[in-house]
Amino acid sequence: MLGRQIPDVTLKTRVRDETLGGPNPFRWQHLDLRAEFAGKKVVVFSLPGAFTPTCSNEQCPNFDRLYDMFRAAGVDEVYCLSVNDAFVMYQWGQHLGLKNIKLLPDGSGHFTRRMGMLIDKDHLGFGMRSWRYAMVVEDNVITRWFEEPGINDVGADADPYGETAPERLLAALSREPVPAAA
Repeated sequence: MLGRQIPDVTLKTRVRDETLGGPNPFRWQHLDLRAEFAGKKVVVFSLPGAFTPTCSNEQCPNFDRLYDMFRAAGVDEVYCLSVNDAFVMYQWGQHLGLKNIKLLPDGSGHFTRRMGMLIDKDHLGFGMRSWRYAMVVEDNVITRWFEEPGINDVGADADPYGETAPERLLAALSREPVPAAA
């Protein structure tokens, strides 16, 4: 994956728009990921699903908690991507009380499929979902890659988590060479 450009995918998102009024003041907005990440250093972590145990109890809260450390390490933004729709991702973020990371809905799995990370979790009733991975992306190019072991053994109920923990990414970022002074 290293050195590879991220897929050219547009996600369907919902954006708060107070001019709409009512109890659901959101409008649809297309989010071109390459345009969103252009010229930035971002962390993207992907997980199997909103409201699932490891994702809700460990991964998302820990990335949110350590957000300032990512910023101090030179990261512009931290994104969580999941094969869930925009409505689910919004409610999940509200439920978790996330303050810092941005949630990306890959509702149809187009980004995940093109990353080679779409897996069949139908044995759990999930359908097609993302394998757990994380990456550092600089100006749309993958410069660091982290993936949980066992993607070829997706029939198992195991949901490994460790390689994609935010602490591992921060450790890798802290070992990056320091740019020379101008």
